[in-house]
Amino acid sequence: MSDIEIAQKADVKPIIRLAEERLGIAPQHLDPYGHYKAKLSFEYIESLKDKPDGKLILVTAISPTPAGEGKTTTTVGLGDALNRIGKRTMICLREPALGPCFGVKGGAAGGGYAQVVPMEDINLHFTGDFHAIGVAHNLLSAMIDNHIHQGNALDLDLRQIQWKRVMDMNDRALRNIVVGLGGTANGFPREDGFDIIAASEVMAILCLSNTLAELKERLGNILVGYTRSGSKPVFARDLNAHGAMAALLKDALRPNLVQTLENNPVFVHGGPFANIAHGCNTIIATKSALKMADYVVTEAGFGADLGAEKFIDIKCRKAGLKPDAVVLVATVRALKSHGGVPVKELTQENLQALEAGFANLARHMTNIKERFGLPCVVAINHFVSDTDAEIALLKSKVEEFGGKAVICRHWAEGGAGAVELAEEVLRLVDSGESRFQFLYDENAPLWDKITAIATKVYGASEVTADIKARQQLAQLSEEYSHFPVCIAKNQYSFSNDPGLKGAPTGHVLSIREVRPSHGAEFVVVICGNMMTMPGLPKVPAAEHIDIDAQGRISGLF
Repeated sequence: MSDIEIAQKADVKPIIRLAEERLGIAPQHLDPYGHYKAKLSFEYIESLKDKPDGKLILVTAISPTPAGEGKTTTTVGLGDALNRIGKRTMICLREPALGPCFGVKGGAAGGGYAQVVPMEDINLHFTGDFHAIGVAHNLLSAMIDNHIHQGNALDLDLRQIQWKRVMDMNDRALRNIVVGLGGTANGFPREDGFDIIAASEVMAILCLSNTLAELKERLGNILVGYTRSGSKPVFARDLNAHGAMAALLKDALRPNLVQTLENNPVFVHGGPFANIAHGCNTIIATKSALKMADYVVTEAGFGADLGAEKFIDIKCRKAGLKPDAVVLVATVRALKSHGGVPVKELTQENLQALEAGFANLARHMTNIKERFGLPCVVAINHFVSDTDAEIALLKSKVEEFGGKAVICRHWAEGGAGAVELAEEVLRLVDSGESRFQFLYDENAPLWDKITAIATKVYGASEVTADIKARQQLAQLSEEYSHFPVCIAKNQYSFSNDPGLKGAPTGHVLSIREVRPSHGAEFVVVICGNMMTMPGLPKVPAAEHIDIDAQGRISGLF
């Protein structure tokens, strides 16, 4: 069966009953959205503050390939396995964006028998969080243009407005647009553009806020643009927009509770991409889960060079979190892809390519262990095309490199297929091997932070920036030098070039643009040709998604 067919046949428990049975949450602390998903109350979250924290396990992966790695699937499988062996465990995931669902990547609810349900709801509109984030973002956009139209009392410079518009769909035609055409009744014409909602600073703010009060303050700190006279910064609070924005996000800040196919509790909350944003679920969900369970399994987007680095240097720094162990997901297929094998030939045994592609896995292992000081286990997400010789080679390579690799069959077997992984994770957590550290000092100059990521994590020889980007960095360094950096970079390679597989060295990280996220409190560094509004592929997934007369959806994955 396909993923969606498996999900549609699942024995799903009513979420109110599951919350009471598994977590001891009284019904009055949940607002259900239908029978199988609900939002947690702020009152319940506040009641958890004096409880001890559980152990935090991060799931990350090698650099993505068209072959797929299965990071979310492994996160779900590991969580199910830990519960299966009697460990009270919660899972924390991000919410899928509609753009990838209808584009090329698909959804983000796991796969096979390691899924989160209700799968269709999670991958489509869910509880409306993305809608609320988009409306809050675009309210500010509308108030900016209205302020200019009504006389521009703040003296905003139309050429220096930093705030774009957003939508939750891949649409390259909206990257650069002109607004205000059609005469004086429609405002002043100016250049504008759209980002995808996952790249919105409002998304980042929601994911990094602990309370409604903090959310509102951060929204007020959003940098809108600069004045014509003196180029002074103008913030959302100067437009009196932050109160209304926070009101729109009141419910979106509350974590969403759902379940796995094995009826284990999951928070699915927040959805920034890791290639163009910080790639982690919300702080409020992760912190709440740590109070509610002995073990929390969470993931960070794309490869460890992006998601894990941002999880550590942005999320953990902001939230005071310390991971206890890391699971690094790899597949034989993906490593052969990094070794130069075309997608159509990945099902054929190729030990030479597997050995060549191992360099990518080795680089990520080194970064996790040496750069961040965290113990790590390699989870080999099993495919039926994997041969015994390939698995034996991969396990031996990992052992030679000083690690351990575990074969995982959670896609086919659910939690039962990841019990060995769960046991190894428990061993790492209890080993005391964690020597957690950040990659760079908080007070280092922005350029030094970028260079540290580029040279220590990506293997680059140097960082370059065009004149515009250098001027932006020089301007921002005076006020924002204490902020972490969020690098927007192609996810398929350690380099700017998605075609450079494996573990390239000596390449150059080229910076195209720098954007201050004053409310989120980090600086976005856009590299190469990375776009914050993706486009659809030649054959988008939307062409294969359908619904029948009875309302059953097909083609969603």
